[in-house]
Amino acid sequence: MHYGDVLIKFGDYIDASKTELPYVSDETKVDKLKSSFLQDGDIIIADTAEDDTVGKCAEIQGSDGVKIMLGLHTIACRPKKKFGPMFLGYYINSPTYHNQLKPLMHGIKVTSISKSALQDTDIIIPKSTDEQIKIGVCVLRLDHFIALHQQKIDNLNFPLTKVGLYLENSIV
Repeated sequence: MHYGDVLIKFGDYIDASKTELPYVSDETKVDKLKSSFLQDGDIIIADTAEDDTVGKCAEIQGSDGVKIMLGLHTIACRPKKKFGPMFLGYYINSPTYHNQLKPLMHGIKVTSISKSALQDTDIIIPKSTDEQIKIGVCVLRLDHFIALHQQKIDNLNFPLTKVGLYLENSIV
């Protein structure tokens, strides 16, 4: 998975069992890299971007049987302890965490962040895994709610655009 996938294609978490991911077709090459496959709970961080989206991440879920590997300009993080699903993905992409990264970014046209800089950041977590799960589910539901309403807005704008074009072409 390349940094562009993390920055643009995927959200805060990836359900690998339901998502079409880029893949390597040569199984002999893939088998040599078995030890580096990503697992549920792993975080993929984009370490390079042309703006301040450096540090955007995606949390892996549903990876059972799916071979996921890192691509260019990404950093894999495997938490030492287990977190509630989706909690870290949402937290690391939050303004609270991302604001810690801004002073650690370097570069002018292309901005980057290093592994060592990421190690100097703090993550505030609820002690209870149950609370982490509830937070992850709550934010997921909010994401779906927002996406649903955005789709409704987009559908409303489409007919208005057509009416505007019709009126524009009708005026002589």
